[in-house]
Amino acid sequence: MPDDHDTLSRMLANEADPGNRCRLLAVLEYLDIQPADVVLDCGCGLGWFLKVIGELYPARLVGIDADLSRLERAAANVGRRAGLAIGSIASVPFPSQTFDKIVLSEVLEHLKDDRGGLLEVRRVLKPGGVVAITVPNRDYPFLWDPVNRCRERMGLPPVRRGLFGGIWTDHLRLYRPDELVELVRGAGFDVEDTRTYVHYCLPFAHNLIYGVGKPLVESGVLAGADRFAYASASRSALNPIVWARGLINAIDSLNDSPESSGRSTVVIALKARK
Repeated sequence: MPDDHDTLSRMLANEADPGNRCRLLAVLEYLDIQPADVVLDCGCGLGWFLKVIGELYPARLVGIDADLSRLERAAANVGRRAGLAIGSIASVPFPSQTFDKIVLSEVLEHLKDDRGGLLEVRRVLKPGGVVAITVPNRDYPFLWDPVNRCRERMGLPPVRRGLFGGIWTDHLRLYRPDELVELVRGAGFDVEDTRTYVHYCLPFAHNLIYGVGKPLVESGVLAGADRFAYASASRSALNPIVWARGLINAIDSLNDSPESSGRSTVVIALKARK
C-alpha cells in the first residue's frame, strides 16, 4: 500500500462504489509499485487507476484501451503523466517483456478469449513481474443486483443493457474464485493471492451507481460525484450527494467485520506472477 495515505484518501473522496474502492486498494497492494517500475494499465478506460498511481508513485505509466473515445477522455484525465495507446488485449502493442507490473482490472469478463488475453499479458510482462487482476464475482450478493439474481433463479438470461443491466452489464461471463485461479494458472502464471470484497451493500447498488448515477455524472448533472473531481469534493452536510456517500460508506463499513468473510461478494481480486 502507498505511504501517502492522505493523498489516497483525498483521491477517494468522491468514490461512491465500494467495489471500485476495493479494486483500487487491492491493485495498489498487489503491485507494490517501485520508482523504477514500468506499469501498464491494460484496458485503462477513463484512466482512473493511472490517475491515482500517477499521483502516488514516480513510476513510468502506460495505458491501452480499444475504445478510442474513452482513451481520449483518459488523456484529458491523466494529462502527460501516462503514455496512452489504442490497443486490444488480444494484441498488446508492445514488445515482449516490456512491463514490470500490469493492472488488469474488470477486463477478462469482456473478452471472448480470456485465456488468450492472459497469454498476451504474460508475453509483455517481464520475468518475475506481477499482474493484479480483478473480475466480478459469479456469486454476487442478492442486494447488489436483485433483478439479475431473480432472473437467474428463474432460469432466465441476465439483463446486460440499460438501467437493469446490473453486474452483468456488457459482460460475457462472471467468475468464481476457483475458476479464476484455474484460468490464470492455465495461462502460465503463479497465483500468489486471491481475495473477495463487498458483501454488504445498498439494495440495487449496481443499478443506482451505474444505471442512474454514472449517466448523470457524465452529463454533468452530478459533477460533484465524479471520482476525478476529488479536488472539489463537497463535505457540506446540506449536500445530498454527501448524504448518499455517507450512507454507502456506513453500509460498506460492515464489510470490515469477520461476519462478511466467506459470503457472496461483488469483487474477486487476484495477484499473479510470471
